[in-house]
Amino acid sequence: MFDGVTIASTGLIAESTRLSLVANNLANADTTVTPGGGPYRSEYTVFKAQAAPLSGPNQGIGQGVVVAGIYQDQSPFKMVYDPTNPQANAQGNVLYPNVNLQTQMVDMIEASQAYQANVSSFNAAKTMALKALTIGS
Repeated sequence: MFDGVTIASTGLIAESTRLSLVANNLANADTTVTPGGGPYRSEYTVFKAQAAPLSGPNQGIGQGVVVAGIYQDQSPFKMVYDPTNPQANAQGNVLYPNVNLQTQMVDMIEASQAYQANVSSFNAAKTMALKALTIGS
């Protein structure tokens, strides 16, 4: 009965994680030195379908989505000539994070719309469950 609510909640959790990563990427778009050394590396998440049960009433039915992992973008850092920067190397170049602002903004819009779609799905499932409880009364 509550499968719709459960499945929608997995989507909410996954998209919330994605939005947090985008916010972290945007906040660190100019971080040239991290505690680990070097510039900040952009991060992204990968989702995977939650495994369907092999037996029982929900056999073969998908159970939502989970975050399969959070990965660092391995694309090269941006090199900017700025000899006045304390982080500049001997040639006057500074390594900046590989955060692409346009990509991050698109990801943020996409994740927020997916989050809203999951909220709508959650509310619809909740409304149907409440209506089902009033049948026969």
